[in-house]
Amino acid sequence: MKIVVLMKEVPDTYGERKLNLETGLAERSDSEAVLDEIGERALELALSLAGSLDSPEITVVSMTPESATTTLRKALAMGADKLVHIADEKLVGADLGLTAEVLAAAIRRTGFDLVIAGNLSTDGQGGVIPAMLAELLGVPHASSLTSVEVSAERVHGTRETDGGIMEVAAALPAVISITERFPAGRFPNFKGIMAAKKKPVEKLTAADLEVDPEALDVPRSIMLAVSERPARSAGMKIVDEGDAGEKLAEFLIQNRLA
Repeated sequence: MKIVVLMKEVPDTYGERKLNLETGLAERSDSEAVLDEIGERALELALSLAGSLDSPEITVVSMTPESATTTLRKALAMGADKLVHIADEKLVGADLGLTAEVLAAAIRRTGFDLVIAGNLSTDGQGGVIPAMLAELLGVPHASSLTSVEVSAERVHGTRETDGGIMEVAAALPAVISITERFPAGRFPNFKGIMAAKKKPVEKLTAADLEVDPEALDVPRSIMLAVSERPARSAGMKIVDEGDAGEKLAEFLIQNRLA
């Protein structure tokens, strides 16, 4: 079974993040680059499923800058069989629609029975790429799963809702997205790190995927404006001079909090 896992390089979740006020893009050089945690969870799921599947092959597909190859090799060290790295300067700043189109082309080229993605990246937080991919690939999509079981023909899982737990299933091939309820990715050991050096890494451009480079200049969405979030103002401080209760009650009433 061919399993494709979507992963990406993102600015460190625990670091400070800034936007370039001219381009609207994240200033990725301001913090350490790491694999997105939800992508690591998706890979961990694929690795845990592999033991029960016939001839499993796990391929990581990522659309990230050329410099991200070193970061992405961690996925190979964790246990993925190969890496498909889409790196093209013309794709810098690609919106969600273009990103989905390029990823879908790479997945078709690689071949797949199951595509596993996180439900929400920690940088763009668009949350729509898995659904877009399913539409472009013409396969079912099961979203925001909290448990997953896979057989030779079907994928089955559960999704938590406000009213309870929903059971969903789809015939393969299919695209699924998972939530952070899944275990974190394993830490690569020395054997895995050494093995990763010999695993195949395929680098592709938009032209390799037959995505028309000329069409990349046509905006799918347009940024109208970007501005820095204003600094937080100081809150109201109430000093108890015998009337703190009255002042607090008045504050709550004025702000319609009581």
